[in-house]
Formats: sequence, C-alpha cells, structure tokens
Amino acid sequence: MDSSRPEPGAPSPEENDTSVTRRHDGAPGQARTQHRAQYLILLSALVALVIAVCAGIYVTTAPGHGTPAGTLADNRPRRDSSAAPVSTGAWVGSWATAPVGGEPGTEAMGLAGHSVRNVVHADAGGTSARITLSNLYGQSPLDITHATIALSAGDATAAADAETMRRLTFNGATGVVIPAGEEAVSDAVHLLVPHGSDVLVTTYSPTPSGPVTYHPHARQISYVAAGDRTEDSTGAPYTQQTPYWRYVTALDVLSNEADGTVVVFGDSITDGITSTTGANRRWPDLLGGRLRSALQDGRRLPRYSVVNEGISGNQVLADGLGRPAENQSGLGRFGRDALARTNVKVVVVDLGVNDILRNPRLADPDRVLGGLRTLVRDAHARGLKVVGATLMPFKGHRGWTPARETVRREINAQIRAGRVYDAVVDFDKALRDPYDPRRLRPDYDSGDHLHPGDLGFEKMAEVFDLRTLKGAGQAEL
Repeated sequence: MDSSRPEPGAPSPEENDTSVTRRHDGAPGQARTQHRAQYLILLSALVALVIAVCAGIYVTTAPGHGTPAGTLADNRPRRDSSAAPVSTGAWVGSWATAPVGGEPGTEAMGLAGHSVRNVVHADAGGTSARITLSNLYGQSPLDITHATIALSAGDATAAADAETMRRLTFNGATGVVIPAGEEAVSDAVHLLVPHGSDVLVTTYSPTPSGPVTYHPHARQISYVAAGDRTEDSTGAPYTQQTPYWRYVTALDVLSNEADGTVVVFGDSITDGITSTTGANRRWPDLLGGRLRSALQDGRRLPRYSVVNEGISGNQVLADGLGRPAENQSGLGRFGRDALARTNVKVVVVDLGVNDILRNPRLADPDRVLGGLRTLVRDAHARGLKVVGATLMPFKGHRGWTPARETVRREINAQIRAGRVYDAVVDFDKALRDPYDPRRLRPDYDSGDHLHPGDLGFEKMAEVFDLRTLKGAGQAEL
C-alpha cells in the first residue's frame, strides 16, 4: 500500500492542518509554504530576543561572580567599575561609623607603605556597593593609590572570597587624593553583598599622610599588611591586627530589601563598647536584625537598614580637644554623621549621659534638653522622624552622685512627656534594677555599672517598638 496516500475516510493533510489559511485562488499548498516561512522568521526573532534578555538578566543579577580577581592586576583606570548600576533598588546605608579623631602615633607618617584591611558588617544586602573614605583628622592630603572591596572568606581572618574581589575607582580612576579635612566616595561596583555578611575594605597609601582618621572602639578586628596587598585574597600578608576602623566610614549598597536608612546616633552605649568583639552584638546591630526578621514574618513595617553612628564619650553639647575637635559634640557632628547618611529616613538618638557625667560642674538639664531639641529641629527640617531614648541609670559607677541622678531624672521626665522627640523608647524603664531604679539590673550590667553587656544590648533591641519607625517627623513639637 502507498503510505503517502490517506486511508479511506481520513482527512486530507490540508484539512488536518488547522493552521493553514486557504487562499481564494485554490492554492492551499502555496499558502502553507508561505505561512511556514513566516513562522520560521518569527521563531528566529523570538529566539534572538530570549537570548538577549537572558544575557541581560545574567549581567544584572549575578554581579558577584562576573570578574575574576586575576583580571584586576593592571594599573589602568577601570571605567567599567564606575558604570551606573543596571540593577533596580534603592541606595541605603548598610554599615557606617563616625570618625572620632587622629590615631595616636600616626601623626608623622600615617600608614604610608601599608595596606589597611577593614572588616565591616553589612546590615542590608544589595547588588552594588560603594564606600566612603575620610581624611577628616589628617593634616595633609591622603593619597590612596589602590583600594578594593570583597566579601570575607568567613573564617575570622583577613582572607577574602577571591571571586568577589573588586578594584574600587573614584570618578573612574584607580586612585584618589583626599584633602585634609575632607572625604571621598567611591564609584559603585557590581558586587552581590548578602545581609549579615562581613565585607573587607582595603586601602593602600604610599606616602606620609598623618594622622590617620580612625574609630577606636570598633569591637571588630581588622588587619594591616606591609606593601600594596590590596588585591591579596589569601590574607597571609596581613600579619598585624588592630581594634580600630581606619579611613572607611560608610558602606552603601543598592538594595532590593531596604528602601531607606535608620541612623542610630549616640555615645558608648550605642557604640557597643562592652559588647563581644567580632560578634556584632551592639544594640543597633540587633535592632537591624530584629527589623529584618519582622519584615520576613510579614509585619507591615518600613523596609529600613540600620547603621551605627555612636562615639564613646560623646556629649550633646561639648567637643573634645584638638583642632579640628576630636570626639566632636553631637550638635557639631549631627549634620555629617546623621543627616548626611545615604537615604536616611529616621534618626534614633540615645545621647546625654556623658553631659551629666563629664561636666566638671553639675550639668544644667535645660541646656542638655535644649541641645537635644536642636537635633530634632534639624532633623525635622529634612523631613526626618526622630525617636529618642531615656537615659539609663548608672549608680555604682565612679561618676555617680545623688545630684547627677536628679539631673538624669529631670531629663527623662521631659523625654517621657513627649517634649523632646517624636517617639520614645524607654531604655531606663527596661534595664533598671526593680529593687533600686538608680542602678542597672545586674544581669544587664557589663560590670562597670554604666554600660550594658551583651544581654543588656539584646534587651534594648527587644523593647524598641518597631512601629515607631513609621511616618515622618512633626513640623513642630
């Protein structure tokens, strides 16, 4: 039997092909041929489009694995790293710290001829990153000829994940000269930064440029190596350890998980001076983690990152010594360390106890409160909300006196009455000893009767009402 002929009663090929549109001239075969040609052309175009879209998706969603570390060994300016990120999202602060002063012993030479590898902890994740370097306390220009960013290898050493090593540029060039008293922001680089990851920011300066601008109470170990080892991923040359953060003051990320930044502005309690080194258990760290967990649980809260601008010993009113002033007052540094942070939405203020403790005469509560209200007015002028904290007790500390206790209570009374901040977190009530409200509760006390320990910091983050982060600041109080 001829297999090419249809069986009796079976439909013809033309009748079986429902995609054929018959022509009025009675030539269905020619119509089918033209239709198939058009179909192949359309199919080819669709395949090409799919390939192009997939290539674009790969570029934008896999920035953390696109540039092998070995391709960064040349010294030419890398214009590609400064290209505007393709990814969507918002720029937010993922980590920050406040410059405090000039590092003792670095006045003459700075860290000339050394690579400085800072370890910082990312609160918010993102697909691109940039950093801020400060020469606020330098007395001469800081010449950074080489800088990199990478994810930590995760083994509590200076080792980096080699696939994430990125050379940083500044206006397209691989180096930057930062004048004394100023700062510089790097170009953005494509780098997948997971939230909760440790990030290595490394700089090299070949020339003297002291003193080094630093943050002394990092509660994090960073590293130093002789020579230009900025692109070393092994960590082996980094034989010196340091408890300081040097030069770097901010890590920003282009984030799809945060829409704005909360800045926590305070003193040593915010700085986390008695928290466990390397554990990221300062209370702002824990607050950021708690907010992220609440969002993951479906709570209707703002999608914010949290950064820490605490300085040990900081006061609302008084500067430290030096010119420029080291440990600048809260009033003096508020614009730089709080209002100028990337995409800031809310400022949390926990400041004032050092004005009571360090004043050679008895502090005037009205002056301290006036300073705090000035911070709030400045924030309101930017449309920002301010959440303020009551001052915790410190009986048992060497600076405590009954008169200072009275000042603390007067300040807290005004804060609780709503006459200072937009919203209040009552750390005093949460952490005081129920048997003696002038003291910290023993299990929250680090032992110096002024600063909480890890458990106390955990309690501070726990009692913070996340709903107070909603909304904007009032026009007037």
